[in-house]
Amino acid sequence: MRAKPKMPARPVKAAGAPKAGWDTEAGLSPAMRIAARTAAPARLGSNAPLTIGIAYDLRADYLAMGYGEEETAEFDSEITINSICEALEGLGWRVERIGNVRRLVEALGAGKRWDAVFNFCEGLRGVSREAQVPALLEVFDIPYVFSDPLTLALTLDKAMCKRVVRDAGIPTAPFAVIEKISDAKKVDLPFPLFLKPVAEGSGKGVNEKSKVSTPASLLRVAAELLTKFQQPVLVETFLPGREFTVAILGTGDEARVLGVSEIVPKANWIGDGYGFENKEHWEDKVKIIGADPQSAKMAGEVALAAWQALRCRDGGRIDIRNDAAGRPHFIEVNPLAGLRPNYSDMCFIAEREGLSYQQLIGRIMASFLKRHPQLQARARRAG
Repeated sequence: MRAKPKMPARPVKAAGAPKAGWDTEAGLSPAMRIAARTAAPARLGSNAPLTIGIAYDLRADYLAMGYGEEETAEFDSEITINSICEALEGLGWRVERIGNVRRLVEALGAGKRWDAVFNFCEGLRGVSREAQVPALLEVFDIPYVFSDPLTLALTLDKAMCKRVVRDAGIPTAPFAVIEKISDAKKVDLPFPLFLKPVAEGSGKGVNEKSKVSTPASLLRVAAELLTKFQQPVLVETFLPGREFTVAILGTGDEARVLGVSEIVPKANWIGDGYGFENKEHWEDKVKIIGADPQSAKMAGEVALAAWQALRCRDGGRIDIRNDAAGRPHFIEVNPLAGLRPNYSDMCFIAEREGLSYQQLIGRIMASFLKRHPQLQARARRAG
């Protein structure tokens, strides 16, 4: 390739802002030139609304590509994304839709930047798929709502998550992990047991077969899950008591329980857990009610302790189930909890506690802004 002819050096302004046409990269090393070209664009005036991008996986997009109902259970509806956008706009943000992680990569590569990103991406591939978007945003120094890559990767792996929770002294059912079918014969836990994929959400892989009472059924169900989901299987001592889901808002010591719902099975309930079918078609399978004060207090204490031990941020849900003696145990956490109005557990709890949808999003954003004082100050000026 021919060498480019050298151009005469342009004069460098001694002080003040560079004028149009001046070489603002003069004297910079190659690495510094790249950094300058990929840095966030100049901010608007100090009183201008902050711009927030929305990162999300739209379920309809994946269904159109041929993925099935259960495969796409964690992804979002247009209703959810529209509702989040409207709530953020009502709070004074200027909203831009990004879409999934691939579209985020394209946007970042094209030089697009935002003051913040509302990260609602579940991801499609890999056991760390929920961590992909925040990891990218950290590379480009863009603040984002909800938990960091470490927490999102940890909490998606239910077994690793339970190890941290157990080490923190929080009650959780005894468990084992089956990575290959021969591991099923090594499980040393008393029956009945409960099986599910180790890194799925929205009740995927949980059905009428999940509770097993014999070594033969343990072997059979484990083999089915290993084949279908191509990931390890979590095996837990079955907890026969009542089930609750706890909504939490805030971060660290400032996190608080918003409210607690009890999951009460109806006659059409399938199996022994809040699985995919029960969640997808909850209207005729489950009654979601406010927990009584004592149960709410007990479940809330366990959930809040787990939320803080796992360093979750801004808002989400933790699922709790009681043992035979009525003692609450941690089941799992959803740090990117569903936010579909009139459908998601988080929204049901918020409404029952007297929060409108915009107020719920506002509480989440208040926690986020408290973690980013420079944005909080700008948001106040813009408001």
